Amino acid sequence: MSAQDDALRRPAPAPVRRHSAAAEILQRVGILPILIVVLFVFFGLREPRFLRAENLYTVLTQSVYLVMITLAQTVVLLTGGFDMSVGSSVALTSIVVGQILVAYANNIAAGTALASIAGVGVGIAIGVINGGVISLFSVSPFIVTLAMLSMAAGGALILSGGVPVFGLPEAFAGALSTGVLFGIPVPWLVTGVVLAALYVVLDWTRFGRYIYALGGNAEAARLSGVPVRAYQWLTYVLAGAVVGIGGVMLTARVGSGEPNLGATLPLESIAAAVVGGVSLRGGEGTLTGATLGAIFFVFLRNGMDLIRISSYTQMIVTGLLLVLAIVADRFIHR
Repeated sequence: MSAQDDALRRPAPAPVRRHSAAAEILQRVGILPILIVVLFVFFGLREPRFLRAENLYTVLTQSVYLVMITLAQTVVLLTGGFDMSVGSSVALTSIVVGQILVAYANNIAAGTALASIAGVGVGIAIGVINGGVISLFSVSPFIVTLAMLSMAAGGALILSGGVPVFGLPEAFAGALSTGVLFGIPVPWLVTGVVLAALYVVLDWTRFGRYIYALGGNAEAARLSGVPVRAYQWLTYVLAGAVVGIGGVMLTARVGSGEPNLGATLPLESIAAAVVGGVSLRGGEGTLTGATLGAIFFVFLRNGMDLIRISSYTQMIVTGLLLVLAIVADRFIHR
């Protein structure tokens, strides 16, 4: 055989894939820093009030509620799942909290404690049901939590008769919404504690490593001896507890039990997490990125309010940003 024939039989070398400069930037910093810069430059030039200290403080305080729900959504997304029921869970929590506070109007301390425990309990109960059905019967998380969205919303309307629960003690809102502890606003403090606790769980415990493993490759995790169903169940319980805390805090903020509270939270929490770098494929993302994503969306809403963009247009912008984040995520992984 000649040298020429031998050369023809050799396999051609694989082409070297060269990443573009845009891909390199996205892989290193993600899309969120770019969006934040555009946000502050655009609204800062259009509306001087946007960058004032009092506005920044107000928006940061308003953002803590979306941050808590986004953290719960992030925990679920890391396993490759979804939780579409977070909004109706908040509504049901709000009604339960409001009714207990009204019933214990003569004993505000006991009422606040009992209502807070019951509110978190509602979130945990919904997480137990979601996680149980998903893990035991291998049903799509999207379908299960979408069904729970309907059931929890119906439960909130039945308990309240479709009417908000008024007459909550002012001390409740004063303690959990406008109160200050150690010089720090209580909503900031509660959110910081939740964020720190989840950080410890995800980064310093076996449970956290298993959450990432489930999202990375559930079958490989199972073959490695990880009790996949048990940890999938526990993930939804943990997320439910955080949603319950968020529901209690939101009830204190609005000052009444609202049967329609949190209707936009499913989309907003998913969008915030994905914009913050949490992959819809599971197994990738950080709590820091999700937190910044939630804060970004609240600042975006504030900026659009200041320049008088209608709420309907704001819904379109939120949807477009979610699509943009998903496309960017797919582009980076490709």
